[in-house]
Amino acid sequence: MPRICSICQHSNREKINRLLVEGEIFRKIAENFSLSITSLHRHKTEHLPGNLTKAKEAQEIAKADSLLEQVKSLQNRALNILSQAEETGDLRTALGAIREARGNLELLAKLLGELNESQTVNILVVPEWIALRTKILNALDEHPEAKISVSKALESPNGSDS
Repeated sequence: MPRICSICQHSNREKINRLLVEGEIFRKIAENFSLSITSLHRHKTEHLPGNLTKAKEAQEIAKADSLLEQVKSLQNRALNILSQAEETGDLRTALGAIREARGNLELLAKLLGELNESQTVNILVVPEWIALRTKILNALDEHPEAKISVSKALESPNGSDS
């Protein structure tokens, strides 16, 4: 006969569920409600209502949308200030507005995932790769056919003989 879930039967089940969905530390919940960490983990993975999880996701999306709207609003304000400063000939303010608009634009691009800040490394020129390649080819000195095949494979752009 399956065990009865102590959390599903708990008088504070709704509050416990909310804390679990919000990512509260299991140990803290267990101490506050006299529960075991194992029962919390089991309940979260097996019994926690899916709609609570979906509600949390919806809340996070709403927060992200709000943040995005705030940044867009700041961008519009910076561009308005830029226009006003240009009309009045206030170049110092115009330059400040340009800086702010540029910063907002960069932040918007990051938030929208349109700005790739990852670095690209050409492994073929990294000293460690060159040393490893040399060791591999030197180890194949006694096997000339294998050395030629491996050398060709290492030199081709996609790592194959084609």
